[in-house]
Amino acid sequence: MVKNNVNVNVKGMSCGHCISAIEGSVGKLPGVNSVKVNLYSGTVVVEFNPDEVTLDSIKETIDDQGYDVQ
Repeated sequence: MVKNNVNVNVKGMSCGHCISAIEGSVGKLPGVNSVKVNLYSGTVVVEFNPDEVTLDSIKETIDDQGYDVQ
């Protein structure tokens, strides 16, 4: 299985709800193995299988939660 790790810079995250919203929505995407939000650095680390989900889909899902993807 192919796995990619990516750090996505995200603005607007500030609390536990932000973590739950992003980790929950991105974690439901097919092909996503893990999601970890770091509020202090403003990043979301995603491990995913590029054969099942695209980076653009991951970014769009974060954007759909109301956050500004850089």
